[in-house]
Amino acid sequence: MPPERVAATLTIVALLVVSIVSLVDVNISIPSMLDSWSNAVRFFDRVGVVSFPPLDELLYLTAFTVSLVLCGTLLAAVLSVPVAYISAANTTPGPLWRGVGRFVGVFTRAIPDVVLAMVFVLMFSLGSLPGILAIGIHSVGMISKMFADAIEQVDDGPRLAIRAAGGSKLQEFSSGVLPQVLPSWVATVLHRNDINLRGSVILGYVGVAGLGAEMAHAFKSLDYSLGLGIAIVVFALCVAMEIVSSAVRTSMLGTRPTGGRLGDRLVRLALANRQPPTTAPVGSGDAVENALRRPWTRERVRTVVWGWTAVAVIIGSVLICDISWGDFLTLWSYLPSIAASFWPPSFGNYDAAILVSAMLETIAIALAATVLTLIVSMVIGSLAARNIAPNGRVRGAMRLLLVCIRGVPEIILAIVLIVVTGLGTQAGTLALAFGGIGLLGKLIADSFEEVKPGPERALTAAGATRIQVYAGATVPQGMKALLGHSFYLLDTNIRAATILGIVGGGGVGYYLLNAGQGSKYDLVTSIVLLIFVTVLLVEGLAMWMRRVFR
Repeated sequence: MPPERVAATLTIVALLVVSIVSLVDVNISIPSMLDSWSNAVRFFDRVGVVSFPPLDELLYLTAFTVSLVLCGTLLAAVLSVPVAYISAANTTPGPLWRGVGRFVGVFTRAIPDVVLAMVFVLMFSLGSLPGILAIGIHSVGMISKMFADAIEQVDDGPRLAIRAAGGSKLQEFSSGVLPQVLPSWVATVLHRNDINLRGSVILGYVGVAGLGAEMAHAFKSLDYSLGLGIAIVVFALCVAMEIVSSAVRTSMLGTRPTGGRLGDRLVRLALANRQPPTTAPVGSGDAVENALRRPWTRERVRTVVWGWTAVAVIIGSVLICDISWGDFLTLWSYLPSIAASFWPPSFGNYDAAILVSAMLETIAIALAATVLTLIVSMVIGSLAARNIAPNGRVRGAMRLLLVCIRGVPEIILAIVLIVVTGLGTQAGTLALAFGGIGLLGKLIADSFEEVKPGPERALTAAGATRIQVYAGATVPQGMKALLGHSFYLLDTNIRAATILGIVGGGGVGYYLLNAGQGSKYDLVTSIVLLIFVTVLLVEGLAMWMRRVFR
């Protein structure tokens, strides 16, 4: 075995050991949780009957939140195109440009959207603009990364042919690259929009209007009845957004969804009885006539309707958000003073060791949650795979379970767990672990379904049991994907653990919230730099692992 692969294997073993130690240190005790069930009983007694805001106010808050998320995601989608262009190895103008693009992607992913919201609340009025910019800039990192990876995997034939014909760089990208990666870009943007909707809840804790702000105010004022009512609305909204995203993806890309999300399942059910369109044989006169005149078929009408509907929704979202465009003109006068309040970084009244220890606690929470998620997801994700599940009912039940788990925002689960178990790392770890099951379980199920069936059939023909086929053929083939998914989850958990600390889940998020509320923005900068360095190390480690085990 090459020395580099040995080093990578030892690194994985070391990470597993540290993760298990972190999980032990969290001290998740089922008996103590059962003993604290009385807290849950008292909590639900205090909640009583779940209440909601008045209908007109609820409809406005829902429309405002959805509009804010859509505008932020659209901003990220537009900004991700040039960032991905200079980040991809086959389209970048040069190595320096590629380094800049990758740095921008990592940097925007590393800065929590709640920190960006803090900054923009200072820079702009308390409207929708801080939330839109925070969601948009934070989402650029993930969308541009996925987009750049898709660009690097395209067939270079069309691009090189356009270059040989004298086409410009713009023509190479727009005609030779973009058509190939457009489906991936659309799917990534829609998926990110779902994530942004769930993440918008936390922005309410730093002054961004919408359902998140109302829920934060309700919980802070101990109005748990109203807080849980808004949480139920957020959950329903997340499920509805999944269904709409799946329908949009199906219409725009012209393919039936294959994923296990609730939206994909409902769209497949709706399309089950639809008759496929009849097409004229290739080379026939009707086919040539159709190609020249592009008749208004049902598919073309549906595509046009969806396109104009999307335009109308975007325009409506901008109008509902009521963006204060004049803030961009008045911003420059006090921008230097705002920048000066964030720089140079300082640890304030804390020792550096205290904040480093808090950051290590955040990392420990992320590691513990990742290993806990991995254990549970291997079971649920495997049973959700078509080639592993004993029957369709089991697979369907597991897929539905993953959908329900993904629909619950981690921040809401953390608040409930904190009420039941108290402040600390246990609530944050359990919230992250539970939320991660929905993501990692789906990724594991999809990866196991995509393995080559040959080795599985060979073991089955040799008389192997289902467990032997699973351990000897399925898992080894899916190990590389499992490794990549685990590092992606760890990267996500580090940022999410920071956010959960804001509501009492432990770690550096507690200090981040206090620094923001106390206007100690130089301390905010120091904490953000700690988060950035950590995410950068995880990103570098993941890239190294993917290269070694390729």
